[in-house]
Amino acid sequence: MMSTLLKHKRLLIGLAALVLAAGAIAWMAAPKKVTGEERYATAVVERGPITQTVAANGTLNPVVLVSVGSQVSGIVKALHADFNDRVQAGQVLLELDPTLLQAQLNQSEANVASAKAALQLAQANEARARELYAKEYVTRQDLDTAVQALESAKAQLELSKAQAARDRTNLNYTVVRSPVSGVVVSRVVDVGQTVAASFQAPVLFTIAKDLSHMQIDSAYAEADVGNIKIGQPASFRVDAFPNRNFQGVVRQVRLNPTTLQNVVTYDVVVAVDNPGQVLMPGMTAYVNITVAQRQDALLVPNAALRFRPAENAGEKKGGGERKGGERAKEKTDNALTGVVYVLENNQPKAVRVTLGITDNRMTEVLGGDLKDGHKLIVADRQPPKDGGQRGPRLF
Repeated sequence: MMSTLLKHKRLLIGLAALVLAAGAIAWMAAPKKVTGEERYATAVVERGPITQTVAANGTLNPVVLVSVGSQVSGIVKALHADFNDRVQAGQVLLELDPTLLQAQLNQSEANVASAKAALQLAQANEARARELYAKEYVTRQDLDTAVQALESAKAQLELSKAQAARDRTNLNYTVVRSPVSGVVVSRVVDVGQTVAASFQAPVLFTIAKDLSHMQIDSAYAEADVGNIKIGQPASFRVDAFPNRNFQGVVRQVRLNPTTLQNVVTYDVVVAVDNPGQVLMPGMTAYVNITVAQRQDALLVPNAALRFRPAENAGEKKGGGERKGGERAKEKTDNALTGVVYVLENNQPKAVRVTLGITDNRMTEVLGGDLKDGHKLIVADRQPPKDGGQRGPRLF
């Protein structure tokens, strides 16, 4: 009897334990109700400065880069300048072998002497013919022939002088001089090399006139170039000095477009001061041009503009479906508008705002029902039931 009661007692205890365990499991599995502040990540609306910039890559170049060439051919006889040398205007850079050109000049000068002798003979014949014609010893035709020979001798003398002047000039061109004062950036010839100037003048030296003032030739997309104006400040970095920011000013927005693979860009020239001459020609510059600034703007995070509540992810607005996380911006009456969500009574409430400039992290609010201190929803901490993405896009 006691054994039977003991068995029943143990059975009741086991059943009670099972009921308690099942209740605990059910309680733990039941969804817990969370508040809005626990579910949503928020950010506070605040005031502060904001700067909008447009970025592009460019190349540092001297403002004036002069290519020095040769108008005559010849073998390089001597070099008087090398890379990085500072030269003055008129300074000798290079000498070509003048032997052939000197011989041509000697020949031309000999032709000049011969033409002078022929002219003297023609003058004497013309004078004699006039005297004989006056005495009627020669015909008028003989006199005309003597006059024509005299004029031809004069022309031949002028031609010989012109050829001699040309050959003298070519001989002077064997000495190549610097047209400007500056720094030799490039030298492409060496002693003993033959310079051929048959069809065009070959480039022998490249001289930067003044490396203390340089410029950046940058290519900006057509979507950005409309905001760029002459005189706007710019900052840039170069790989040689990654921790240093340099300053410049927009000097020119060139009208000539460049199209590459259906992408249209425009050359924007940024003037740069280089007093220490640490910047070198050809360096790649990563340029940011400041197109707009505000000192006391009402700012909202861009993540708040991208956020969409889960229950609104499939809503159709304006005839189109908005996906969760898509940044909602529309142009209304030439104004850019967007939608943000504030937390009200533990529920997201949509607020439409008029937007201004952006720095790709924060955006200026020009109009709407937002004020300092409002909390905007930027992400949903609760994982979606369907395993899909929720909250702000990170790209």
